[in-house]
Amino acid sequence: MELHIRLEGRKGLADQLYQQLRAGIDSGHLAAGSQLPPTRLLAEQLGVSRKTVAEAYSRLTYDNLLSGVVGRGTFITPRHPLRSSEATAVPLAAAASLERWQQRGTVLGRPQLQAPSRYDFVGGASSKTQFPFDQWRSCLNYALRRSQRHPERQFSAQGLPELREAIAHHIAYARGVHCNAADVLVCNGAQQALDLIARVLIEPGCPVAMEDPGYPPARQLFLALGARLQSVPVDDEGMCVEQIADGTRLIYVTPSHQFPLGMPMSEPRRRALLARAAELGALIIEDDYDCEFRYLGPPADALQRLDRHGLVAYVGTFSKTLLQELRLGYAVLPPAVLKAACVAKHLSDWHSPTLLQWALARFISEGHLNKHIRRCHDVYSARRERILARLGGDLAPWFSPVPASAGFHLSALAKPGVDVELLANLARKVEVGLYSLAPFFSDVPVRAGLVMGFGAIELLDIDPALDRVRDTLQRLS
Repeated sequence: MELHIRLEGRKGLADQLYQQLRAGIDSGHLAAGSQLPPTRLLAEQLGVSRKTVAEAYSRLTYDNLLSGVVGRGTFITPRHPLRSSEATAVPLAAAASLERWQQRGTVLGRPQLQAPSRYDFVGGASSKTQFPFDQWRSCLNYALRRSQRHPERQFSAQGLPELREAIAHHIAYARGVHCNAADVLVCNGAQQALDLIARVLIEPGCPVAMEDPGYPPARQLFLALGARLQSVPVDDEGMCVEQIADGTRLIYVTPSHQFPLGMPMSEPRRRALLARAAELGALIIEDDYDCEFRYLGPPADALQRLDRHGLVAYVGTFSKTLLQELRLGYAVLPPAVLKAACVAKHLSDWHSPTLLQWALARFISEGHLNKHIRRCHDVYSARRERILARLGGDLAPWFSPVPASAGFHLSALAKPGVDVELLANLARKVEVGLYSLAPFFSDVPVRAGLVMGFGAIELLDIDPALDRVRDTLQRLS
């Protein structure tokens, strides 16, 4: 890479070079620690003598701006960049819009810059120790070979046919979803699926209903797009459908494992929701974020399976089932929505990463996904049982669990007198990460309690962690 230097005329070349290099270092454009080209190479690039470059380097070294390392080269010395006093920011005409976006919450659970605790009950995180890295590496190698042989340069925004076919087969088998490959849109995680659906449906002032408590990133997304949001309370059977307002255009629900409380939506309530959506002409987003893992009773089919009118958009993700870093999800969309969402996807990022799509299609088709789910099911089940045993035992004076039969988090409601926020702060001081239910509530009264994820904490760590929580609660009492 060539260094951007412009010399004028043939006089004072060493001084010109010195001044430009110094200005770049002072402004920070030439970063501290960066290596400058050797004098012979820079002289050839600039068309000057090597002596000219050496003189400029020598002056900069004398000013303590450069330092030479024997056998390695010349490097810029670390220092604080100077800022021009003349530089002033011009207020942007869109400042109000920028301010509204900056006020949107983006953090879920653990603050982004906060290091995880030694014992962390964070929700939504899966166990990396269970992930089959060797099999995934083999699938990535296959994807690289496939890419090398592939003659095409353009790919569909909807996703690779191989992956869409694999997804359709998997969710039909695991969740009872009625679909084929043509109905599937591959996205960068479930969050992009929510964004694409909302973007093609929501206009400023559009009524949107969602559960309260509910998923904060979905709430913030709908508000950012200008929706008039209605927070619909939930009870033991799920969303209180009869409270969905007239005129609602979009309904967001988590029927299989209500987020964050955890109870499933009953079948009568599901049928009532579909009937209400048909009456309104509203689309339902069914976020089925972690329901491959079920611990009690027969598997509950997805809400989409009951849909007979093309009113349900089914959204899922591999970021929770496999790895957070994967960032691949999908949406099964009714024909009325699919084409518009594909256009929005193309305008957003053209398509999701093709290498990852090929690798994931191979991973699913070779049976690695189902094996991984079965292996994790046993691991998560043991962790869940251990937490429930403690909540029903020595932690019972302070908390009671919310009945939940799926996923890899559960909620525990606090009994009167428990200060959950204070408990979470004190628990962090003894290296235990606890997370309050409060941030998930919007308009309905907050029910004090904890969201307890068991995807990322090892079984043998649960008792030592909950011992510290119990001891903290005893001191508070």
